[in-house]
Amino acid sequence: MHQNDGLKFYTKALLKSYGKLVAFSKTLRRGRPRKPKLVPDADLRYAQVIKFKAGGAIRKVKKKVIFGKDIDPKDISTSLVERQNLMLRQDNNRISRKTIGFSKKISELDKQMTLYFAHFNFCRGHWSLISLDPLGRKRKNTPAKRCGLTDHDWSFRELLTYPYQRVSTN
Repeated sequence: MHQNDGLKFYTKALLKSYGKLVAFSKTLRRGRPRKPKLVPDADLRYAQVIKFKAGGAIRKVKKKVIFGKDIDPKDISTSLVERQNLMLRQDNNRISRKTIGFSKKISELDKQMTLYFAHFNFCRGHWSLISLDPLGRKRKNTPAKRCGLTDHDWSFRELLTYPYQRVSTN
């Protein structure tokens, strides 16, 4: 797969999810009218980090804006995503290939990952989301509490007994 093929793939995926269809006005001329075009939303911001390696070491890093305006090159980074992926791999042996808990069935992996992400967002406090309690002490927050989805950190029992309805995302 060529480097530009990956960029085309992600560009199409982003436009499909976050783009909008723009129809062209009629020209009143003969011929076939232009097809509607999928264009990125004005708020969509997407950039790419390209690392050039030689001899096993990174020689050059290039940052490229794909969609969006007013993006500072200092803000383009993959460290947050890489940290999230590392934590995901460390917490879940089902996605590490050479472990005894590796999921061979996609349905079982889906169930386990749903439980993991629900626990991560509703039960597990994060030091990066610190707030002060009424007594002035530092407390970890869950992402769901920080976003206003809930008013407290859920217990594991509360998570497991919550009425769960599967919703299609397609």
